[in-house]
Amino acid sequence: MGCCLSKSQDSDSAAQQQQQTPQLHVHVYDDDDDDDDTILGKAYEDIKLHFTIAEELCRGESGRIYLCTENSTGLQFACKSISKTSKSDEGYLKREPNIVQLKSVYEDERFMHIVMEHCDGGTLVDRISDRERYTERAAASVFRSVVNALHACHSNGIMHRDLKPENFIFTTDDENATLKATDFGLAFFFEEGKVYEEVVGTPLYMAPELLGPCKYGKEIDIWSAGLILYNLLSGAQPFWAESLYGTLTAIMSREIDFKSDPWPTISSSAKDLIRRMLIRDPNNRITVAQILKHPWLNYENGEARDRPIDTAIISRSNEQTKETCPLKVIVENLPAEENTEAQGTLNNMDTNDSGTPTLR
Repeated sequence: MGCCLSKSQDSDSAAQQQQQTPQLHVHVYDDDDDDDDTILGKAYEDIKLHFTIAEELCRGESGRIYLCTENSTGLQFACKSISKTSKSDEGYLKREPNIVQLKSVYEDERFMHIVMEHCDGGTLVDRISDRERYTERAAASVFRSVVNALHACHSNGIMHRDLKPENFIFTTDDENATLKATDFGLAFFFEEGKVYEEVVGTPLYMAPELLGPCKYGKEIDIWSAGLILYNLLSGAQPFWAESLYGTLTAIMSREIDFKSDPWPTISSSAKDLIRRMLIRDPNNRITVAQILKHPWLNYENGEARDRPIDTAIISRSNEQTKETCPLKVIVENLPAEENTEAQGTLNNMDTNDSGTPTLR
């Protein structure tokens, strides 16, 4: 699903949209000349018959997100257009409260067009940076939504594989707006107990088992969520480095920093949860169910402190999340001197010269 970052131009329409629960409707015409290559099993249909497509809101690993208006109601939605060569498993999470909701799906010769609710409350990083007062307890409240979304994925047999703060957005600007997960372009169905070998994701949030020998399961999502929590509480990334090679090396060997500010003022319970999520051996890593039961996330008697966290420290997160795009894209855009070193690392993971890192 896509991330929708721009502000709505029509607040009344946006309010009406939030009051309704979008349902999945596949709009296609019956036709005796159905194309055998269709994914939906029906004839192609032009999405523009039903929606007016406006400006691009953002783009992700698997497609671009556009603001669109339903012709029959005037309500605003977001439309993600995905190349039919890179399908994902987004539709199976349409009723989850912390997952962006689908409205309808259209198909033409080149793309699948997924129309979904338009969320204009900004990303998780935006919301934290804009706060005048931010506490550990507030971070716990936000992180519960992250974990609930992850629980919904794993309960449906779906591995996200690209969890990061930019892939969580708020429905509105309201203080109590719902946080929702987006961009399932790298997600896919997994089999319990089976190991996978395709290297995917964003370097800063990649689990060590992705970096060779690459054999992983759903536990990689736990690792990524642990890094989101670390960032929520400190504004920093424990494995950030000046170069891609340095980042990948740090993921494999660097100790987690709990000595720099603001960690001395953060509860031991929060640090315990992070440690359990960032265990390098995936077999010993905490599970989603165990995270939800951790005392730091307890709704009423949780151990998260109400002491303010310095927002100046939190705001530095913007400096350490510049590399939050897919691994291959980063390598291709590095300066020449860094590209050679990083490309060598990437090539060690690539077996077929396809540009998509896989196990050697």
